[in-house]
Amino acid sequence: MKSTDAVVQALALLAGLAVAGVVVAAEQVDFLYLGETGTPAYFGAQQGLTEANAQGEFLGVTYRLVATDSAGAAPRAIIASVDSIALAEIADRYPQLPVLNVGDGDTALREQCRDNWFHIGPSRAMLADAERQWQRKNPDSSARAQAWHRSFRKYAAAQLNSRYHEQFERDMNDAAWAGWAAVKLLADTIVRQPTLAGDMLIEELKTNLAFDGQKGTDMSFRETGQLRQPLLLVENDEIVGEAPVRGVVSTTNLDSLGLPFCPK
Repeated sequence: MKSTDAVVQALALLAGLAVAGVVVAAEQVDFLYLGETGTPAYFGAQQGLTEANAQGEFLGVTYRLVATDSAGAAPRAIIASVDSIALAEIADRYPQLPVLNVGDGDTALREQCRDNWFHIGPSRAMLADAERQWQRKNPDSSARAQAWHRSFRKYAAAQLNSRYHEQFERDMNDAAWAGWAAVKLLADTIVRQPTLAGDMLIEELKTNLAFDGQKGTDMSFRETGQLRQPLLLVENDEIVGEAPVRGVVSTTNLDSLGLPFCPK
């Protein structure tokens, strides 16, 4: 399915739903995936769904990733792997739903600071800052920054890579990690308060996120909507370091990567 067609179908679906103020029964929570299926981001979201439902089974909560052509759903959030124009249209039409961007790394999107936008993958500015930090300490290196890598092993990352490869017979990459993280952080937030929806869910994600993303540190959203996160430095397809880079900045200073605040 082309992403433009997915956008049109998703908007048609949402237009027919009374999403404002809807509280879905605790037994079922729907997330709408908007974008092409059969992609790493989509497979990652499916992996997140599998893990969320394994947890939710013990708490009486079932999560669904709703296809754009499904009917009768009242989604709690939108997970979008589309371009910036489509993201802006969704945010404008449905300001009461959190829109999780798992595809577009454009720094300018973060500068807009829309209330219901949440950017899961790193911005291009974050990647560039990580590379600059690394090169200050390793001037001869040609390492490039990534959100994820198939050989990452620390913080139970090896187990996540293994689960993903077992289910989809492919390696987890940046886009797959973003899709997985989007579903998991939503589920981890909602499972604590199953009736969270609309503006209350948006506010909870902004102020009370508890998620480590298998990267060894608590992550939270900046006022720009960007998910704070450490990054990996990869050279010759091997992980050679992590950012924030020790010895250049504090390794806990996640705001040293990318735009930390909304432009005034």
